[in-house]
Amino acid sequence: MKTVVEERAVELGEYIVEHKATVRATAKEFGISKSTVHMDVSDRLKNVDPSLYAEVREVLDINKAQRHIRGGLATREKYRAAGH
Repeated sequence: MKTVVEERAVELGEYIVEHKATVRATAKEFGISKSTVHMDVSDRLKNVDPSLYAEVREVLDINKAQRHIRGGLATREKYRAAGH
């Protein structure tokens, strides 16, 4: 039988795969910390549901590869909004 933590890890993993969500967006959606999301989907999920873990890893690897682009866009938007 799965514990509450294991069930949460599966739920978080399914959300990430379904929405192609980042760890930050997932944490915000579930009202928990980024550290908790990361721990659940990177450590606990590996033991609970290896196939879901592989899918989550793919999404998170894509997000990691794109994060510098998102950061640059956010910075550009910040300065654009400030009138620079």
